[in-house]
Amino acid sequence: MTDKAAGTSKQLHNRLAVLRAERGITRRQLAEVVGINVQTVGFLERGDYGPSVELALRLADHFDLPVEAIFSLTPFPPMSAQLYATPTTGASS
Repeated sequence: MTDKAAGTSKQLHNRLAVLRAERGITRRQLAEVVGINVQTVGFLERGDYGPSVELALRLADHFDLPVEAIFSLTPFPPMSAQLYATPTTGASS
């Protein structure tokens, strides 16, 4: 049985706010580029709204990233954990 069939839904996590900050664009600028209302960007960033497949693809195209780099059913690890993680593979000294 799926979560939907059980009457529950998972939160959709995203990195939209981080990506916007990284590129120095406002919610309004992102909204204009992908053709949505500025409030919708806020709803998306807070996880209050899940995008359609079409909107997710437009956002991915805008950021030049695969959809799964922006949206996930599981929380993304903190950026600091990814940046400062100790490599676990490779040749030892």
